[in-house]
Amino acid sequence: MIVVTGAAGFIGSNVVAALNDAGRDDLVLCDRLGQDDRWQNLRKRMFRNFVFPDQLFEFLAKAQDVEGIVHMGAISSTTTRDGDAVMRDNFQFSLGLLDLCAARGIPLVYASSAATYGDGSQGFVDDLPFSGLRKLRPLNLYGWSKHHFDLVVAERRELGLPLPPRCVGLKFFNVFGPNEYHKGDMMSVVARNHGIAAAGGEVELFMSHRSDFADGEQRRDFVLVDDVADVVIWALTHGPACGLLNVGTGQATSFRDLIGALFAALGREPRTAYVPMPEGLRDRYQYATEAPLRALRNAGYRKAFTPVPEAVARYAGFLGAADRYR
Repeated sequence: MIVVTGAAGFIGSNVVAALNDAGRDDLVLCDRLGQDDRWQNLRKRMFRNFVFPDQLFEFLAKAQDVEGIVHMGAISSTTTRDGDAVMRDNFQFSLGLLDLCAARGIPLVYASSAATYGDGSQGFVDDLPFSGLRKLRPLNLYGWSKHHFDLVVAERRELGLPLPPRCVGLKFFNVFGPNEYHKGDMMSVVARNHGIAAAGGEVELFMSHRSDFADGEQRRDFVLVDDVADVVIWALTHGPACGLLNVGTGQATSFRDLIGALFAALGREPRTAYVPMPEGLRDRYQYATEAPLRALRNAGYRKAFTPVPEAVARYAGFLGAADRYR
């Protein structure tokens, strides 16, 4: 069996869908469903068992046929302030899985994040040695929790301490696509503004508060979740023995161009307005991210990533459908 944590979430549910499409129904899903309709992310999926996070280690202690663990579960909000909850769910839980997989010889693929890079002043090179990783300074609690787990894995690798037979961390950049609807304010810019753009309204983007970036020219490496799920499954089955790899398109796109692609997909002329960025966010805001893919390519992943205009058009088709879930 393959165990997927965070399975009802955005990326996790797309990984489950991709595994089903590849003929894998022998899945054990781990998540909390809550009351935000994320269960619908799994409505079309097949799996053999479902366990809650506080039951997972008890379940794994009795399971004898675990082929691999895909660990996507986390508190993923970049604005959360509950440090205890983030440390418990994002770090301690991940550390427990790392130890279990090392002891049992189970491959582990886990979600890291581009948020670990902070303001980008140290660059976005991924598979750094331990000493290089220590120079990164994440700007928010979420990014720090992911970064510190990366550090633990890197230190173990450097010192020859126990690790799973395959241990791959994936630094996801700005992922967007179907099944993100439960994320509220953390949904992608495309999802949040599809209805406005479709109605011919005016999409609001943040003003720039740096002189080296014009309004709307803040940039992200936007990557379609279909491509991300493909990388996850590749990493589990064909990835390196140990690695920390960027997952993006390798090409940054401005928010202005992203929204332009959305209007184009809907057959409308772009309409945008610029509003001040909240003061509390200004010191923790990444103005530009872009994923160098050298480590991923060197590790053997060869597929091309979907260009942003094509990805936005494909996603707009989902958002405009009666059933927008994958």
